[in-house]
Amino acid sequence: MHFTKDDLEAAHRLVTAAMPPTPQHAWPLLAGRTGAQVFVKHENHTPTGSFKVRGALTFIDWLTRTHPEARGICTATRGNHGQGQAWAATSAGLAAKVYVPRGNSTEKNAAMRAFGAELIEFGEDFDTAREEAYRVAAEENLFIVPPFHQELVRGVATYGYELFSAVPDLDAVYVPIGCGSGICGTILARDALGAKAEIVGVVSEHAPTAKLSAEAGRLIETDSARTFADGMAVRVPMAEALEIYGRKAARILAVSDAEVAEAIRIYHTDTHNLAEGAGAAPLAALLQERERMRGRKVAVILCGGNIDREWLVTVLQGGVPQV
Repeated sequence: MHFTKDDLEAAHRLVTAAMPPTPQHAWPLLAGRTGAQVFVKHENHTPTGSFKVRGALTFIDWLTRTHPEARGICTATRGNHGQGQAWAATSAGLAAKVYVPRGNSTEKNAAMRAFGAELIEFGEDFDTAREEAYRVAAEENLFIVPPFHQELVRGVATYGYELFSAVPDLDAVYVPIGCGSGICGTILARDALGAKAEIVGVVSEHAPTAKLSAEAGRLIETDSARTFADGMAVRVPMAEALEIYGRKAARILAVSDAEVAEAIRIYHTDTHNLAEGAGAAPLAALLQERERMRGRKVAVILCGGNIDREWLVTVLQGGVPQV
Protein backbone atom coordinates (compact mmCIF):
# COMPACT_ATOMS: atom_id res chain seq x y z
CA MET A 1 0.00 0.00 0.00
CA HIS A 2 1.30 3.41 -0.97
CA PHE A 3 -0.16 6.91 -1.12
CA THR A 4 1.11 9.99 -2.90
CA LYS A 5 0.68 13.49 -1.56
CA ASP A 6 -2.02 13.98 -4.22
CA ASP A 7 -3.87 10.89 -2.92
CA LEU A 8 -3.93 12.34 0.57
CA GLU A 9 -4.86 15.84 -0.57
CA ALA A 10 -7.85 14.40 -2.43
CA ALA A 11 -8.87 12.38 0.63
CA HIS A 12 -8.45 15.43 2.84
CA ARG A 13 -10.74 17.51 0.62
CA LEU A 14 -13.37 14.79 0.87
CA VAL A 15 -13.06 14.44 4.65
CA THR A 16 -13.02 18.16 5.39
CA ALA A 17 -16.14 18.69 3.29
CA ALA A 18 -17.92 16.81 6.09
CA MET A 19 -15.89 17.86 9.16
CA PRO A 20 -13.25 20.44 10.05
CA PRO A 21 -9.59 19.47 10.48
CA THR A 22 -8.66 18.64 14.06
CA PRO A 23 -6.05 20.70 15.93
CA GLN A 24 -2.59 19.68 17.06
CA HIS A 25 -1.73 21.58 20.23
CA ALA A 26 1.60 21.72 22.06
CA TRP A 27 0.61 21.58 25.75
CA PRO A 28 3.12 23.15 28.15
CA LEU A 29 2.16 21.02 31.15
CA LEU A 30 2.82 17.88 29.11
CA ALA A 31 6.16 19.34 28.10
CA GLY A 32 7.02 19.94 31.73
CA ARG A 33 5.99 16.42 32.66
CA THR A 34 7.94 14.67 29.87
CA GLY A 35 10.85 16.98 29.09
CA ALA A 36 9.82 16.93 25.42
CA GLN A 37 7.81 19.33 23.28
CA VAL A 38 4.56 17.38 23.03
CA PHE A 39 1.96 17.97 20.33
CA VAL A 40 -1.39 16.27 20.86
CA LYS A 41 -3.31 15.42 17.69
CA HIS A 42 -6.87 15.87 18.87
CA GLU A 43 -8.86 13.18 17.09
CA ASN A 44 -11.20 13.33 20.08
CA HIS A 45 -12.54 16.52 18.42
CA THR A 46 -14.17 14.88 15.37
CA PRO A 47 -17.98 14.68 14.99
CA THR A 48 -17.92 11.10 16.33
CA GLY A 49 -15.22 11.67 18.96
CA SER A 50 -12.66 9.51 17.15
CA PHE A 51 -10.37 9.31 14.11
CA LYS A 52 -12.35 6.44 12.59
CA VAL A 53 -14.87 8.75 10.93
CA ARG A 54 -12.21 9.85 8.44
CA GLY A 55 -11.87 6.36 7.01
CA ALA A 56 -15.64 5.91 6.99
CA LEU A 57 -16.07 8.99 4.81
CA THR A 58 -13.55 7.86 2.21
CA PHE A 59 -14.70 4.23 2.27
CA ILE A 60 -18.39 5.02 1.78
CA ASP A 61 -17.55 7.52 -0.97
CA TRP A 62 -15.53 4.79 -2.73
CA LEU A 63 -18.29 2.23 -2.18
CA THR A 64 -21.06 4.37 -3.66
CA ARG A 65 -18.91 5.19 -6.70
CA THR A 66 -17.63 1.69 -7.42
CA HIS A 67 -20.54 -0.47 -6.20
CA PRO A 68 -23.70 1.56 -6.91
CA GLU A 69 -25.77 -1.60 -6.47
CA ALA A 70 -24.86 -1.79 -2.75
CA ARG A 71 -27.91 -1.35 -0.53
CA GLY A 72 -26.14 -1.46 2.79
CA ILE A 73 -23.03 -2.31 4.76
CA CYS A 74 -22.20 -4.74 7.52
CA THR A 75 -19.24 -4.42 9.88
CA ALA A 76 -17.93 -5.18 13.37
CA THR A 77 -16.52 -2.79 15.92
CA ARG A 78 -15.90 -1.94 19.56
CA GLY A 79 -17.56 1.41 18.87
CA ASN A 80 -15.59 4.12 17.10
CA HIS A 81 -15.37 2.44 13.69
CA GLY A 82 -19.08 1.65 13.94
CA GLN A 83 -20.06 5.23 14.71
CA GLY A 84 -18.19 6.52 11.68
CA GLN A 85 -19.52 3.83 9.36
CA ALA A 86 -23.11 4.33 10.53
CA TRP A 87 -22.92 8.09 10.01
CA ALA A 88 -21.28 7.93 6.59
CA ALA A 89 -23.41 5.04 5.33
CA THR A 90 -26.79 6.37 6.40
CA SER A 91 -25.87 9.84 5.10
CA ALA A 92 -25.34 8.15 1.71
CA GLY A 93 -28.71 6.41 1.93
CA LEU A 94 -27.32 2.98 2.85
CA ALA A 95 -28.37 0.67 5.66
CA ALA A 96 -25.73 0.00 8.33
CA LYS A 97 -25.70 -3.28 10.27
CA VAL A 98 -23.07 -3.21 13.01
CA TYR A 99 -21.92 -6.12 15.20
CA VAL A 100 -20.39 -5.63 18.63
CA PRO A 101 -19.41 -8.18 21.29
CA ARG A 102 -21.68 -8.73 24.26
CA GLY A 103 -20.84 -6.39 27.13
CA ASN A 104 -19.61 -3.68 24.76
CA SER A 105 -19.56 -0.03 25.85
CA THR A 106 -23.16 1.02 26.49
CA GLU A 107 -22.42 4.63 25.57
CA LYS A 108 -20.67 3.72 22.30
CA ASN A 109 -23.59 1.41 21.50
CA ALA A 110 -26.05 4.24 22.10
CA ALA A 111 -24.02 6.57 19.88
CA MET A 112 -23.93 4.03 17.04
CA ARG A 113 -27.71 3.63 17.18
CA ALA A 114 -28.08 7.41 17.19
CA PHE A 115 -25.92 7.62 14.05
CA GLY A 116 -28.29 5.17 12.36
CA ALA A 117 -26.81 1.72 12.99
CA GLU A 118 -28.82 -1.46 13.40
CA LEU A 119 -26.77 -2.82 16.29
CA ILE A 120 -26.39 -6.52 17.07
CA GLU A 121 -24.48 -7.93 20.05
CA PHE A 122 -22.73 -11.21 19.30
CA GLY A 123 -19.88 -13.20 20.84
CA GLU A 124 -17.47 -12.52 23.64
CA ASP A 125 -14.95 -10.29 21.87
CA PHE A 126 -14.34 -8.19 18.76
CA ASP A 127 -12.85 -10.97 16.67
CA THR A 128 -15.85 -13.27 17.23
CA ALA A 129 -18.23 -10.42 16.33
CA ARG A 130 -16.16 -9.77 13.20
CA GLU A 131 -16.51 -13.37 12.03
CA GLU A 132 -20.29 -13.16 12.43
CA ALA A 133 -20.43 -9.85 10.54
CA TYR A 134 -18.66 -11.46 7.58
CA ARG A 135 -21.08 -14.42 7.64
CA VAL A 136 -24.19 -12.24 7.79
CA ALA A 137 -22.93 -9.85 5.10
CA ALA A 138 -22.58 -12.75 2.67
CA GLU A 139 -25.94 -14.23 3.67
CA GLU A 140 -27.87 -10.94 3.39
CA ASN A 141 -26.01 -9.48 0.40
CA LEU A 142 -24.60 -6.56 2.39
CA PHE A 143 -21.20 -5.05 1.60
CA ILE A 144 -18.71 -6.04 4.29
CA VAL A 145 -16.58 -3.23 5.71
CA PRO A 146 -13.39 -4.91 6.92
CA PRO A 147 -11.24 -3.54 9.77
CA PHE A 148 -8.48 -2.78 7.26
CA HIS A 149 -8.93 -1.62 3.65
CA GLN A 150 -7.02 0.76 1.39
CA GLU A 151 -9.87 3.28 1.26
CA LEU A 152 -10.29 3.20 5.04
CA VAL A 153 -6.58 3.79 5.53
CA ARG A 154 -6.50 6.62 2.95
CA GLY A 155 -9.12 8.48 4.97
CA VAL A 156 -7.47 7.76 8.32
CA ALA A 157 -4.15 8.99 6.87
CA THR A 158 -5.64 12.48 6.60
CA TYR A 159 -4.96 13.10 10.29
CA GLY A 160 -1.32 12.30 9.62
CA TYR A 161 -1.45 14.59 6.60
CA GLU A 162 -2.73 17.41 8.84
CA LEU A 163 -0.18 16.68 11.57
CA PHE A 164 2.90 16.48 9.35
CA SER A 165 1.77 19.50 7.31
CA ALA A 166 1.47 21.54 10.51
CA VAL A 167 4.57 20.16 12.29
CA PRO A 168 6.91 18.72 9.62
CA ASP A 169 9.96 18.36 11.86
CA LEU A 170 8.62 15.94 14.46
CA ASP A 171 11.13 13.45 15.86
CA ALA A 172 8.58 10.80 16.84
CA VAL A 173 4.84 10.08 16.76
CA TYR A 174 3.19 7.61 19.17
CA VAL A 175 0.16 5.79 17.74
CA PRO A 176 -2.08 3.09 19.28
CA ILE A 177 -2.66 -0.17 17.39
CA GLY A 178 -5.91 -2.10 17.23
CA CYS A 179 -6.40 -3.56 13.75
CA GLY A 180 -3.78 -1.16 12.40
CA SER A 181 -5.44 1.51 10.24
CA GLY A 182 -4.22 4.32 12.50
CA ILE A 183 -0.55 3.41 12.61
CA CYS A 184 -0.48 2.48 8.92
CA GLY A 185 -2.19 5.71 7.94
CA THR A 186 0.36 7.67 10.00
CA ILE A 187 3.29 5.81 8.42
CA LEU A 188 1.95 6.29 4.89
CA ALA A 189 1.23 10.00 5.48
CA ARG A 190 4.76 10.49 6.83
CA ASP A 191 6.23 8.81 3.77
CA ALA A 192 4.01 10.72 1.32
CA LEU A 193 5.02 14.07 2.83
CA GLY A 194 8.71 13.18 3.19
CA ALA A 195 8.75 13.64 6.98
CA LYS A 196 11.38 11.85 9.06
CA ALA A 197 9.60 11.10 12.35
CA GLU A 198 9.88 7.70 13.96
CA ILE A 199 6.46 6.07 14.23
CA VAL A 200 6.13 4.24 17.55
CA GLY A 201 3.27 1.78 17.89
CA VAL A 202 1.49 1.20 21.20
CA VAL A 203 -0.47 -1.86 22.31
CA SER A 204 -2.04 -2.99 25.55
CA GLU A 205 0.02 -5.58 27.39
CA HIS A 206 -3.28 -7.51 27.57
CA ALA A 207 -3.74 -7.36 23.76
CA PRO A 208 -0.20 -7.63 22.36
CA THR A 209 -0.93 -9.34 19.03
CA ALA A 210 0.53 -6.52 16.92
CA LYS A 211 3.73 -6.33 18.98
CA LEU A 212 4.20 -10.10 19.01
CA SER A 213 3.54 -10.34 15.28
CA ALA A 214 5.91 -7.50 14.37
CA GLU A 215 8.69 -8.92 16.50
CA ALA A 216 8.22 -12.44 15.11
CA GLY A 217 7.76 -11.34 11.52
CA ARG A 218 4.58 -13.41 11.22
CA LEU A 219 0.97 -13.32 12.38
CA ILE A 220 0.55 -14.32 16.03
CA GLU A 221 -2.93 -14.51 17.52
CA THR A 222 -3.51 -14.26 21.26
CA ASP A 223 -5.99 -16.19 23.39
CA SER A 224 -7.65 -13.09 24.81
CA ALA A 225 -7.60 -9.30 24.66
CA ARG A 226 -9.14 -8.15 27.93
CA THR A 227 -8.36 -4.48 28.47
CA PHE A 228 -10.51 -1.46 29.21
CA ALA A 229 -8.64 0.23 26.34
CA ASP A 230 -11.21 -1.36 24.05
CA GLY A 231 -9.94 0.31 20.87
CA MET A 232 -6.83 -1.90 21.18
CA ALA A 233 -8.66 -5.07 22.31
CA VAL A 234 -7.82 -7.25 19.30
CA ARG A 235 -6.75 -10.94 19.34
CA VAL A 236 -6.21 -11.54 15.62
CA PRO A 237 -3.77 -9.35 13.65
CA MET A 238 -4.43 -8.07 10.13
CA ALA A 239 -1.89 -9.36 7.60
CA GLU A 240 -2.12 -6.27 5.36
CA ALA A 241 -1.49 -3.97 8.32
CA LEU A 242 1.41 -6.03 9.65
CA GLU A 243 3.04 -5.78 6.22
CA ILE A 244 3.26 -2.01 6.78
CA TYR A 245 3.87 -1.47 10.49
CA GLY A 246 6.02 -4.60 10.80
CA ARG A 247 8.52 -3.03 8.40
CA LYS A 248 8.12 0.66 9.07
CA ALA A 249 7.29 1.21 12.75
CA ALA A 250 10.43 2.12 14.71
CA ARG A 251 9.27 -0.08 17.61
CA ILE A 252 6.10 -1.17 19.38
CA LEU A 253 5.63 -0.62 23.11
CA ALA A 254 3.19 -2.32 25.48
CA VAL A 255 1.41 -0.36 28.21
CA SER A 256 -0.51 -1.62 31.23
CA ASP A 257 -4.09 -0.72 32.05
CA ALA A 258 -2.76 1.15 35.12
CA GLU A 259 -0.46 3.23 32.89
CA VAL A 260 -3.37 3.96 30.54
CA ALA A 261 -5.57 5.05 33.45
CA GLU A 262 -2.83 7.37 34.68
CA ALA A 263 -2.48 8.87 31.19
CA ILE A 264 -6.24 9.57 31.12
CA ARG A 265 -5.86 11.41 34.43
CA ILE A 266 -2.88 13.36 33.08
CA TYR A 267 -4.80 14.40 29.97
CA HIS A 268 -7.57 15.69 32.21
CA THR A 269 -5.19 17.53 34.54
CA ASP A 270 -2.80 18.94 31.94
CA THR A 271 -5.14 19.63 28.99
CA HIS A 272 -8.72 19.19 30.27
CA ASN A 273 -9.40 16.80 27.40
CA LEU A 274 -11.24 13.52 27.66
CA ALA A 275 -9.33 10.47 26.44
CA GLU A 276 -10.60 6.92 26.15
CA GLY A 277 -8.20 4.07 26.87
CA ALA A 278 -6.73 3.70 23.38
CA GLY A 279 -6.60 7.47 23.09
CA ALA A 280 -4.46 7.76 26.20
CA ALA A 281 -2.15 4.83 25.38
CA PRO A 282 0.30 6.88 23.25
CA LEU A 283 0.86 9.30 26.13
CA ALA A 284 1.40 6.33 28.46
CA ALA A 285 4.06 5.05 26.06
CA LEU A 286 5.75 8.44 25.82
CA LEU A 287 5.92 8.54 29.61
CA GLN A 288 7.74 5.18 29.48
CA GLU A 289 10.26 6.78 27.14
CA ARG A 290 10.56 10.20 28.73
CA GLU A 291 14.34 9.91 29.11
CA ARG A 292 14.77 8.82 25.51
CA MET A 293 12.60 11.71 24.24
CA ARG A 294 13.90 14.47 26.49
CA GLY A 295 14.49 17.65 24.48
CA ARG A 296 12.87 16.26 21.35
CA LYS A 297 9.71 17.24 19.45
CA VAL A 298 7.09 14.51 19.57
CA ALA A 299 3.40 13.96 18.91
CA VAL A 300 0.87 11.66 20.53
CA ILE A 301 -2.35 10.67 18.77
CA LEU A 302 -5.34 11.18 21.06
CA CYS A 303 -7.34 8.92 18.78
CA GLY A 304 -10.65 9.11 20.66
CA GLY A 305 -12.44 10.39 23.72
CA ASN A 306 -15.36 7.97 23.94
CA ILE A 307 -15.07 6.49 27.41
CA ASP A 308 -18.12 5.40 29.42
CA ARG A 309 -18.95 7.53 32.43
CA GLU A 310 -18.67 4.63 34.88
CA TRP A 311 -15.12 3.87 33.75
CA LEU A 312 -14.21 7.54 33.75
CA VAL A 313 -15.38 7.95 37.34
CA THR A 314 -13.26 4.95 38.35
CA VAL A 315 -10.20 6.40 36.60
CA LEU A 316 -10.58 9.92 37.99
CA GLN A 317 -10.90 8.47 41.48
CA GLY A 318 -7.51 6.83 41.00
CA GLY A 319 -8.66 3.35 39.98
CA VAL A 320 -8.36 1.08 36.97
CA PRO A 321 -11.56 -0.23 35.31
CA GLN A 322 -11.88 -4.01 35.43
CA VAL A 323 -13.13 -6.01 32.43
